[in-house]
Amino acid sequence: MSGCYTGPTLAICTATSEHLKRQCPLPKASNEKAARDPRERALNDDPPPSPAHARASKANEKIKGLARRTFNKNVLSEIGGFAGFFSLDTARFPDPVLVATADGIGNKLPLAAKLGLHASVAEDLVNHCVNNIAVQGATPLYFLDYFGAAELDPEIVEQTISGLVDACKANGCALLGGETAEMPSLYREPGYDLAGFMTGVVSRPRLLTGDAIREGDCLLALPSNGLHSTGYRLAQELFFERARYAHTQYVNELGDKVGAALMRPHRSYLAPIRKLIQAEVVNAFAHVTGGGITGNLPRVLPKALAAQIDLSAWEPPPIFAHLQKIGDIEREEMFSTFNMGIGMIAFVPADLVKKARLTLTRMNERSMVIGRVVRRVQRKVLYS
Repeated sequence: MSGCYTGPTLAICTATSEHLKRQCPLPKASNEKAARDPRERALNDDPPPSPAHARASKANEKIKGLARRTFNKNVLSEIGGFAGFFSLDTARFPDPVLVATADGIGNKLPLAAKLGLHASVAEDLVNHCVNNIAVQGATPLYFLDYFGAAELDPEIVEQTISGLVDACKANGCALLGGETAEMPSLYREPGYDLAGFMTGVVSRPRLLTGDAIREGDCLLALPSNGLHSTGYRLAQELFFERARYAHTQYVNELGDKVGAALMRPHRSYLAPIRKLIQAEVVNAFAHVTGGGITGNLPRVLPKALAAQIDLSAWEPPPIFAHLQKIGDIEREEMFSTFNMGIGMIAFVPADLVKKARLTLTRMNERSMVIGRVVRRVQRKVLYS
């Protein structure tokens, strides 16, 4: 149920039996008959709370207190209702357009669960969603989550929600509600599933769609922290199956332990995106997520334009070279699987690149020009 944190499905079944009693009361029986008939006693007595109810109740109580830390004046509801209420500030956002996204963490999630980094991967999820709407020029308003498991562990739920709360606060949005589900028939222990849904807003004239991109625009790249949230199936296969590394093993080529290198957080680019928009130096942005640079730049390019990438413009972090070496992976696959050290790309008119880079430098944000927009028949990425 959207907008509230609920317990397992079993709670619905129990409530239904009580509802039927109220709507269709049975004829009253004598005490003697009630004592003889166990079915009558069962209908007249409240059912005992199940372990699933107890786990859900404990988790939900912790969630309520945590989520309230993200509330602002626009949140009009409390956790626990059928839906969340949010008041849109139309004075701040005249002619508003709502921008929505849904995402998950993919194969980074099982690794995080194995390492006990539940809060960290939850922050990754929020930041991923924030970036998805920020590239459209939108300001994040609120976030909803889904947490599903074979059996709810209140401590894991609390750590996960704590991570969501910290990331929501850092990005200025509210954790408006969510869903917790206990489904042993679907999920396998001890893992869990986590997904996020975010809504943002932008005034229609400031919406960024990619239509403003022009031939000759420069590709101004902002570095990633590492893999972010993509390429984890292949990365884990190479590190743990082929190279047979342990999570806690220090690898010289990485300059870190394997688990730590893989679990570096997915950055939020909201602050630099806002600064570049305010400076009026960008035509569009591309968030480098699943599909790498190869897969994500065409999502924003207009027809008949392509992106020409200069591979000498930057050196990817060591983790990518080490993965490529272990797997003997072709360059094309690397750039269509991993972000290669680039998490965000801004499309900047050539005459505004200097101003854009100065804007980023003033906020201690590194950047590099890694290519330009060229005219081609197909929307694609070219490497040289």
